[in-house]
Amino acid sequence: MYCDVQSHCIIAYLECVATGDALDALQLAIAEFKQGKVEYRADKTGIVHLPFGKANFAEEDLLVNLVAAIRSVEANKPSGAEGVYWKSAQICSAMGPSIRLNIREMLDYRLPSE
Repeated sequence: MYCDVQSHCIIAYLECVATGDALDALQLAIAEFKQGKVEYRADKTGIVHLPFGKANFAEEDLLVNLVAAIRSVEANKPSGAEGVYWKSAQICSAMGPSIRLNIREMLDYRLPSE
């Protein structure tokens, strides 16, 4: 979820597509996903499902990824979205119960390293 890597990969991908080199574009897409690229979008009911880690990740890594995911959704919300964009937020494991997050604290949270 690091912007520099994704920005570089997106530019390189567009260059591959422009030159018509599909094999390079495929190899680039595979490399992006190995680096941790995550794609997300809202479903028709407005819910965004977004993975931000695995159970074996360190707690600090999960926190960094969660903050990056929240900031990414906030930065990429549709231009037509008015009013309150976040109505609720929950996190959960694949088969576990969800935990409701406090939206104001979630949006205002700053990592200790910042």
